[in-house]
Amino acid sequence: MPLVTSKELLLAALEGRYAIGAFNANNMEQVQGIVDAAVEEKAPVILQVSQGAIRYAGLETAAGLVKIAASEANVPVVLHLDHGTDVEQNVRCLRAGFTSLMFDGSKKSYEENVATTAKVAQIAHWCNIPVEAELGRVLQSTDGVTEADVRAAMTDPDQALDFCTRTTCDSLAVAVGSVHAMQQAAANLDIERIKAIRAKVSVPFVLHGSSGVTEESEVEAIGYGIAKINVATLLNVAFTQALIKSIEAQPGNVDPRKFLLGSREAVKEVVRHKIRLFGSAGIVNSSGGLISPKTSHRSAHLGGAEE
Repeated sequence: MPLVTSKELLLAALEGRYAIGAFNANNMEQVQGIVDAAVEEKAPVILQVSQGAIRYAGLETAAGLVKIAASEANVPVVLHLDHGTDVEQNVRCLRAGFTSLMFDGSKKSYEENVATTAKVAQIAHWCNIPVEAELGRVLQSTDGVTEADVRAAMTDPDQALDFCTRTTCDSLAVAVGSVHAMQQAAANLDIERIKAIRAKVSVPFVLHGSSGVTEESEVEAIGYGIAKINVATLLNVAFTQALIKSIEAQPGNVDPRKFLLGSREAVKEVVRHKIRLFGSAGIVNSSGGLISPKTSHRSAHLGGAEE
């Protein structure tokens, strides 16, 4: 299928109370593992290209890998820029064929974040491409953050209303207790804060740093508007651990393909698990369209989230 934008997928997920998995890929094997899992699970999927992936593979190569994989798949695939740094980079990605953009102004002043996000959204919307923005700040585990640091960086509900109104962003990455680059799932999200933001803002929410969040907390948050969940560190851990095992098991091998087959499979299994957890498995019909969210099993499962 041709690439699709994230807007319709996230709105359907919000209505159906499931989440779309957004998986970061750094090489061909990761792209293939992610898309293969989505196809087998009949789920839409978002392939994310980060700053690290752009530096590693180059923008056109990273985008090209996703485009090829999407063209061979029979499920909706989105090519998304993860943590875009400025207007110029978003425009370069727009020209490269990305179907979903992000500007991350969380390290900037509030007014600068608003102004730049609004500019990116204006340009992207001319091309009918949606934009994700970030308000509050999801901190890095490598920075030695404390629980107090995480709480101080959380998204303010009243500010979220002003931010979304002024920027016209299509989805909002909220800081609600997760931390980037955690290798063990130990954090619980601030569900009451998510509910308070939802009371003010109608756009789909995005969860960054999910690798460090307990799965029970992820599932609960989906019921209150988390429609896109980013997964990166878990994929890198699975890929690397499988690679180490393959090398140790084949000490005389010099063909890298034989090592990487196991890594691709390990990535696929993590993605498969997350797709099922997020409730998006089985929602793509035989023609590649989405099954009505009104019939989603996730709607029934999370019925208590109507309060």
